[in-house]
Amino acid sequence: MRKLTYFIACSIDGFIGDPHGDAETMMAFVDEEFIAFLKEEYPETISAPGRKALGIEHLENRRFDTVIQGRASYQVGLDAGLTSPYGHMREFVASRTLTESPDPNVELIAEDVVGRIRKLKAEESGLDIWLCGGSQLAGQLADEVDELVIKTYPLVYGSGMPMFGSGFAAQEFTLEQVRAFANGVLVRTYSRKR
Repeated sequence: MRKLTYFIACSIDGFIGDPHGDAETMMAFVDEEFIAFLKEEYPETISAPGRKALGIEHLENRRFDTVIQGRASYQVGLDAGLTSPYGHMREFVASRTLTESPDPNVELIAEDVVGRIRKLKAEESGLDIWLCGGSQLAGQLADEVDELVIKTYPLVYGSGMPMFGSGFAAQEFTLEQVRAFANGVLVRTYSRKR
């Protein structure tokens, strides 16, 4: 069974973006040390144009071969002219508003996103599924998340878009690993306690 991993950036107080979903202030912490970490551990989470700019488009996917994101997260790429931001993986976008995929590599999921994720998790593959964002989709898929990889930036937002845009439901995870970077970023990995 494949894992669904929510690999996400957030502020110290657990917000993945400001009240409008903008997370641009977090980009200031993506420095040389952090990029080296991503290239080594999670190269597939770097967008296709980013991989090209870094000269790593040849790297094989190490952890994920499938990515799912919500409509608002996908819109960030569309606004930058990217119809397939992660073309080196199978791409899914959960959306009730897009009626036609803007790219042949992007499959839209309009209904039963939980059912579709369960089918993807049941597939035979040596690699897992990356839940890229956003908040509302993570809230819908909270019960399906097997692993959290939280990139915590040394910022406090005070309010904004929470990691999980859903009602209250305490779920327990076990801390597996913590990596600290010189610029104050922490990457914490948790597995679901079953």
